[in-house]
Amino acid sequence: MTTKMLWQPNADIIANARITHFMQRVNQDFELALANYHDLHQWSVEHSADFWRYAWDYLEVIGDAGERTVEDPHKLPGARWFPDARLNFAENLMRHQDHRAALVFRGENGTRKEISYHELHRQVALVAQHLKELGITKGDRVAAMMPNCCETIVAMLATASLGAIWSSCSPDFGVQGVLDRFGQIEPKLLVTVDGYFYNGKTLDIKEKTDAIRAELPTLEHTLYVDFANLTPALPERSAWWHDVIADSKDTPALNFVATDFNDPLYIMFSSGTTGVPKCIVHGAGGTLLQHLKEHALHTDLQRDDVFFYFTTCGWMMWNWLVSGLAQGATLVLFDGSPFYPAPEILWDIADEEGISVFGTSAKYLSALEKAEAKPRESHDLEDLRAILTTGSVLAPESFDYVYRDIKEDLCLSSISGGTDIISCFALGCPVLPVYRGELQCRGLGLDVQIFNEQGEPVRNEKGELVCRNSFPCMPIGFWNDADGQRYFNAYFDRFENTWAHGDYAELTDHDGVIIYGRSDAVLNPGGVRIGTAEIYRQVEKVDAVLESIAVGQRWQDDERVVLFVRLRPGVELDDELQQQIRKTIRANATPRHVPAVIAQVKDIPRTISGKIVELAVRQVIHGEQVKNTDALANPEALAEFADRPELQN
Repeated sequence: MTTKMLWQPNADIIANARITHFMQRVNQDFELALANYHDLHQWSVEHSADFWRYAWDYLEVIGDAGERTVEDPHKLPGARWFPDARLNFAENLMRHQDHRAALVFRGENGTRKEISYHELHRQVALVAQHLKELGITKGDRVAAMMPNCCETIVAMLATASLGAIWSSCSPDFGVQGVLDRFGQIEPKLLVTVDGYFYNGKTLDIKEKTDAIRAELPTLEHTLYVDFANLTPALPERSAWWHDVIADSKDTPALNFVATDFNDPLYIMFSSGTTGVPKCIVHGAGGTLLQHLKEHALHTDLQRDDVFFYFTTCGWMMWNWLVSGLAQGATLVLFDGSPFYPAPEILWDIADEEGISVFGTSAKYLSALEKAEAKPRESHDLEDLRAILTTGSVLAPESFDYVYRDIKEDLCLSSISGGTDIISCFALGCPVLPVYRGELQCRGLGLDVQIFNEQGEPVRNEKGELVCRNSFPCMPIGFWNDADGQRYFNAYFDRFENTWAHGDYAELTDHDGVIIYGRSDAVLNPGGVRIGTAEIYRQVEKVDAVLESIAVGQRWQDDERVVLFVRLRPGVELDDELQQQIRKTIRANATPRHVPAVIAQVKDIPRTISGKIVELAVRQVIHGEQVKNTDALANPEALAEFADRPELQN
């Protein structure tokens, strides 16, 4: 498969990249002659213990690595990395204490707030002292229902400084959605807000918070952030954030509690659209080491960078963004709608704050293009050197859009991994070219392959994305899964001693990765496997279509493809438009990709983190119950997919 090169780094970028320096050091210290990234990756998986031990030293992890690098390295699951190591996650993120900006918060209502590394240290110390006074100790769970603001990061760092466990979601989750998550992990403390802003509205969540507090029997205290200035009367055993961090207070000593490398740090949650969310437990050391590697070597994040990711606190990209503090960069936080008051709001912020690394979702870029936004013509973007995207497949046409309408000279890195590993299996690399529609490379230390149905590695063929070796950021396991069976079933029961990630993908000749969608959403008409992203990229070329969702419907002992489209306001799906959609798909894909049925809907259901939910729609069209609609941002959208006359036999 031949794909077009859209960008390549110049000699200065390559020479000054941290990954170039890292490879030079590896060559020197191991007496090797690695010539390029692909050589380095091969060495890192063939000698993974040497690689991770060397990465610990090179990335200057604060802590004691211990004598052993890995125990049972070939056991998946079961390998234990750095079993003797001791460290504190928060201490590693707070290694800088000067007056440079650590956090800049920008709200959709125009609010701007800046916190220096020195002030961050002060606030974390005060909040940690407050948590200690409340009895929060190592292993306790602190839950947060918070916007993406400075206070959320301070609370997380204070929690981690004590060796306690952090878990968060955004305040737009429904009551049951929050309880399905936090109810499983039995938190001792809840951090929340009085309200938040979205799309020009101020949303009061007092009643929601009261309902959640009433159903969490282990909850002992609540810490309220006066975010929306709605200032409700505080319930019993609660405190206001501003009282905890008052300027008049003396700053207490910030003592970091040492944890084991494999002690829990974060509890993340699966989307929960097919049942109660899985509680995925991530360890302190593995999360830290992997994020340091990805930021320093794969993103080339440095002290002078201004780092932004459009995310909520319910998505793992928030956790990934926060780890950028360890590099001393300035993090820009945004909370609100990315299209309010206008589609250019995030690019206004990029110019005003000098953002150099801009992270977002693939859907955002697609929507921006449909809105006919051309930031290149309206904004300077002088400092912007990299755009990162994830959340769903970045279509080749979106690659074109970025280089045509945003900026020509930058590294566009589509990245993919997920909540399961709180990081990436495939991602960017500053010293590699960008090819249209491809993720640049597989992550260092990760033996990522594409398996066919027989479990054999293939190239230039579609198959299952797997990882054949153990790695430090594999989850500790699932919460309340004493025998580990649910964890094993989720990733390891398909291929022996191999992590099966659930992505349908392809490895290209130049070691790039193409993702075609989730394996469980793959369509199978006539026994031919089709990734949904292959259809979306063609459908959304049609100007009238804003977005689409494709599912397989059981039909006459086979499966047929059904496509639902959301159209521009005022446009109706007539025969002519249907023919245009079918013709576009047939001309650019195959006849197998052409849907048997096309239907118009007003909205497409998605998770709160913005991912469309093919499985839920598939259940609805087959008359099955969707078990957990509280995981959806717009559950009411599902009703439109039920009992459609065009889908009846």
